[in-house]
Amino acid sequence: MTGRNPLPNLALLLVTGLALSACNNSGSGDAPPRTSVTAAAPDPIATAATTSFDVLPCFFQVVPGTGGTTVAGLVIPDVLTLRFGSPAGFPNGRRLEDPVPDITLAAIFLDLTRHSPGVLAGLPLNPPANDRPFRPDFPYLALPQGTPPIADATGTSFAFRTDPVSAYVRVDRMGMPAVPTVLIAQSRRPAYNDANPSDDARGDFVGELAEELRILTNALADDFLARGLTPCAKPD
Repeated sequence: MTGRNPLPNLALLLVTGLALSACNNSGSGDAPPRTSVTAAAPDPIATAATTSFDVLPCFFQVVPGTGGTTVAGLVIPDVLTLRFGSPAGFPNGRRLEDPVPDITLAAIFLDLTRHSPGVLAGLPLNPPANDRPFRPDFPYLALPQGTPPIADATGTSFAFRTDPVSAYVRVDRMGMPAVPTVLIAQSRRPAYNDANPSDDARGDFVGELAEELRILTNALADDFLARGLTPCAKPD
């Protein structure tokens, strides 16, 4: 047993997964056909919709502020990480005010050498803040709207369940929100949610993550480019 990275073959798993998906020529899960572009110096906005993209660069780009962690290192395995030597805030932990889905989508779709992970969160689509301020102490959530019949708003009278783990059933995994929603096909989400991080690390879903990202990038790259956003994927 050495001290090497526990995922030394992640690049091979991603490449193999993409190759197997691209070779599938039957059923509803077919990969979209690849179209070569022969024109000299094509306009990227005009050709993005018909160009197939290599998404491997997206998985291996470093996420700023994580101490060198790549996107693949954040989503495989799908766990919530805490690094006590780094500033708090998603993807290092998760604060109530963090725009988690926006940051996740920026990290998996955009070139992080050109754009901040917060670039999508900065678009004027979301409210600038919660409509009521979060509390500085437990239970931290903002007070409810209106005047609900709450006898104690301090949290000291909360009744916590003490049932054993066996009493609960997992219905979703939220280590990296938006990853299963975006990068796992709907038919496979029950299997993904039932799986464990050890299954992720073994590579059970690596090919599917890569293939779904490629399909979505092929469909969305022209929209990103038209709005001045550079995808992390590169044209084949």
